[in-house]
Amino acid sequence: MLDWTDRHCRYFHRLLTRRAWLYSEMVTTGALLHGDVARHLRFDAAEQPVALQLGGSESADLAQCAQLAQQWGYREVNLNCGCPSPRVQRGAFGACLMTQPTLVADGIKAMQDAVSIPVTVKHRIGLDKEESYDFVRDFVGTVSQAGCRTFIVHARNAWLNGLSPKDNRTVPPLRYEWVYQLKRDFPGLEIVLNGGVVNSDQIETHLRHVDGVMVGREAYHRPWWLSEWDDRFWPDQVKVDDAIRTRDTVEQQMVAYMVEQARLDDAHWLSIARHLLGLRHGQSGARQWRRVWSDHQLKHMTPDCVLALINKLATP
Repeated sequence: MLDWTDRHCRYFHRLLTRRAWLYSEMVTTGALLHGDVARHLRFDAAEQPVALQLGGSESADLAQCAQLAQQWGYREVNLNCGCPSPRVQRGAFGACLMTQPTLVADGIKAMQDAVSIPVTVKHRIGLDKEESYDFVRDFVGTVSQAGCRTFIVHARNAWLNGLSPKDNRTVPPLRYEWVYQLKRDFPGLEIVLNGGVVNSDQIETHLRHVDGVMVGREAYHRPWWLSEWDDRFWPDQVKVDDAIRTRDTVEQQMVAYMVEQARLDDAHWLSIARHLLGLRHGQSGARQWRRVWSDHQLKHMTPDCVLALINKLATP
């Protein structure tokens, strides 16, 4: 999720779930090869396990960037073949790569030859208004022959013309059965379903058919949902400290993190606090709480002082 799941967002989400795998926002090969590598790749060790998602199509560039990902400590490299934005299309990568499965396979092979960490693919089930299960089946079949074992499948087509990236997340119909069928047709592959998942019951249902579920914007806008995942999906691994997590303690931990980032001169607290705004979704007083944490008129204050102000406002 470009410009959303940055390192501050991932640090926050890791406070809510210890076990779920976290993915970076998509980073282009050009940004890494010709830009500030540290700005794009640094992360806090507390975020682990974390995967780097790459956008690109040139095998040599992908291999070099995969090496950078491994050197910086990422546990996985994921190639984006699902983003439909015009900017990505101009770069000839993202969802348009699904028309070139051999090129994708070459990129996967080059990355696998360059690193020892897993190399995975995220993609759609098809392109534009043409709906054919055979299209996505053949794409997965070709890319898997290059050695890719994990496919994260957004269960919608990507419409490259006529729809905005936002509408591409809601207008093309969801076809979960096609993702289930991929698992039946390729039982030796890890198939992860993505798209339209908004509650844990849905996750549980999908897990009866596939190996995993990826959640994006719903988890971002309603992050406290993540706090139930460890108990529900990894019950045998829950630790004592997980049972005492509350919204208040998570907020306090993030305030401490914001203070530390400000001390390092890495980020102003406002750029970090934006990721917290869904923490109290559905609670009484949530609107006022969000208003304070997003108030640019308070930017001269330290985050611990902002929290003190919030607590004062909440006191009857």
